[in-house]
Amino acid sequence: MKIKRALISVSDKTGVVDFARVLNRSGVEIISTGGTMKTLREAGIPVIYVSDVTGFPEIMDGRVKTLHPFVHGGILAVRGNQTHEKALRELKITPIDLVAVNLYPFKETVASPNVTLAEAVEQIDIGGPAMIRAAAKNFKFVTVITNPTRYTEIAEKIEKDGAVDGMTRMKLAHEAFAHTADYDSAINAYLAGQLKK
Repeated sequence: MKIKRALISVSDKTGVVDFARVLNRSGVEIISTGGTMKTLREAGIPVIYVSDVTGFPEIMDGRVKTLHPFVHGGILAVRGNQTHEKALRELKITPIDLVAVNLYPFKETVASPNVTLAEAVEQIDIGGPAMIRAAAKNFKFVTVITNPTRYTEIAEKIEKDGAVDGMTRMKLAHEAFAHTADYDSAINAYLAGQLKK
């Protein structure tokens, strides 16, 4: 399945510009959020702002930006399923074939001895894990990348074939669920410690 549309929203921007350049050269349309969009645009890479996709602005200091059917419907649609395909057409939702997301730096934030509870809470990512889990669930059709070290490998596949093979998509989905599980464990451990205090 050819990758035509990607959503990139990363806290750790290591390697993301080079990866996005390959996607752009390969004819992949890129959607992005605030900070990542700014980084890519500054590098001269064409990007569609996620708010232009959803028709809704980022609100509440960025707490709500990607939690929208135009994002999650695009990620979760089962290709070839007539009901899903009909919903995409009727609601004018464009499928999203690749999701590159990594999460707010919660572990790094709470590692600081002076961090406040309020500061820690603001580093609990909501939209990121939702997109990762949606893409990982739909790995039969969607490529999910949570680790920047994977960019080169995936970029090479896209340049060569315009697509990512099924076994690689499943491996990436496995990594993605491990990533969100580890993230939730860190939040759990932190809040447990706060309760003890």
